[in-house]
Amino acid sequence: MQPNEMISPGEVWLVGAGPGDPDLLTRKAEKLIAAADILFYDALVGPGVLDLIPAGVERVSVGKRSGRHSKQQDSINDLLLAAAKAGRRVVRLKGGDPSVFGRSAEEMAHLGQAGVRFHICPGITTASAAAASGSASLTLRGVARGLTLVTAHLKAGEPLRLDWDMLARPGGTLGIYMGRAAAGEIGRSLIAAGRDPETPVMVAVNVSLPGERLIRGKLSALAFLVQTISDDDPTLLLIGEAVAGTPMLVDGTARVSCGKVGAGFPPEKM
Repeated sequence: MQPNEMISPGEVWLVGAGPGDPDLLTRKAEKLIAAADILFYDALVGPGVLDLIPAGVERVSVGKRSGRHSKQQDSINDLLLAAAKAGRRVVRLKGGDPSVFGRSAEEMAHLGQAGVRFHICPGITTASAAAASGSASLTLRGVARGLTLVTAHLKAGEPLRLDWDMLARPGGTLGIYMGRAAAGEIGRSLIAAGRDPETPVMVAVNVSLPGERLIRGKLSALAFLVQTISDDDPTLLLIGEAVAGTPMLVDGTARVSCGKVGAGFPPEKM
């Protein structure tokens, strides 16, 4: 199959670009990028991924940053539809995985209502990449039986409404996307709802990129841990015992060495 045969004219692919490192793209994603003749990309798509776009492919930035949107979502929906209706081979490149806070449902609904065919190519979501960078596990037998992913991204002036009682339950890992600005409120709310202030946290910044930072600490210090992070640096919060340190097996059950630095587990990775 020739690269351009992967996408039919008038068809749209929503493609996960992963956390930023082009080596973390799926093989299918790379082939789809090569097959497009127009590509719409987000602000969080890594520069190394954009370097894979062949010459001659039209690039359209539709990036969003907290509080600064180059395009509103309705406009993005219309751009995708117009390109497909014009018979273009369309790739919509999204940071991470399109189905994890990527607003893919809105784009699919808009395309589907107009009778345009669309497909999804999944990507590595940032929580998985952050755990890998920190040599940690998102789930851990006997320690973290589940994983909950939420977003703290809000419209201007909108309060942060989350089910804190549910999120504060022990026995799982909590991943909070776009959580830097609300970190203080998140820490206070989880503690007020019963989460142990000593719960380990890992703040992951620019995951998989050359400027990656992994900052470890405790839930009670979450507001302090994010103070040196720029507004423009994409930040993920991982909260729970599984992200604390080196896992060990004791009588067949996982235990975590909290408060100690093991091999591959520096307090902060710069």
